[in-house]
Amino acid sequence: MSARIVTAAVIIIGNEILSGRTQDTNLRDIALTLGRCGINIIEARVVPDIEERIVAAVNELRLRHDYVLTTGGIGPTHDDITAACIAKAFGVELVEHPVIAAMIRSREAAPNVMAARLRMALVPRGAGLIENDAGSPPGFFIGNVHVLAGIPHVMRAMLAALERKLVGGAVTQSRSVVAYIGESAIAEPLGNLQAQQRSVDIGSYPFVRDGRIGTSLVVRGTDPVLLDEVVAHIEQMLLAAGVQPTRE
Repeated sequence: MSARIVTAAVIIIGNEILSGRTQDTNLRDIALTLGRCGINIIEARVVPDIEERIVAAVNELRLRHDYVLTTGGIGPTHDDITAACIAKAFGVELVEHPVIAAMIRSREAAPNVMAARLRMALVPRGAGLIENDAGSPPGFFIGNVHVLAGIPHVMRAMLAALERKLVGGAVTQSRSVVAYIGESAIAEPLGNLQAQQRSVDIGSYPFVRDGRIGTSLVVRGTDPVLLDEVVAHIEQMLLAAGVQPTRE
């Protein structure tokens, strides 16, 4: 019996991403990490720092997927509203977590600075913590929603801790075949092959190298034997079209 497919969604929170001021790199890191765990990211959204948008996205995606991961919006400033939005999505209070609060209070600061820092100790009631070796406060989780920092190196520290606890399913593998041929020349047979092999995903990606037009065909799936069979079909298809395929 084949392993269950485990799915996830990622919500990237922050006006700075939508404005283009900050380039997101977290999605790639999350996708690679979850892929190793046998968890497939099915969708990702970028949402602004607007409460109703965040709450709606969380409530929609947590019902649709095994896991939801969010990044951003858990800092000390007024626009860091993720924790409050997650609490609202779950219908629980926002409370000060004693472990995070003690960590923050261990570093002396002026009263106004301490008050701002303690905003990072607020989590939904009943939330658990996600360890953070980067030296800043931990992330948290409630239900199947895991809340990570937006700063990339801090997010990666939280993600490393989370990786040890996630339960995945079948790990998706990939095979690649490259040939110097335009996509349109193989569109029909490639579409027919995909229709016959619905348990794998066949992607077609055009490129230009040294002035030559080519196509990279990537096959993804959880059954390595089937992947090799589909790749063999693709190679025969390319040979029939008069070009020499190369595996990458």
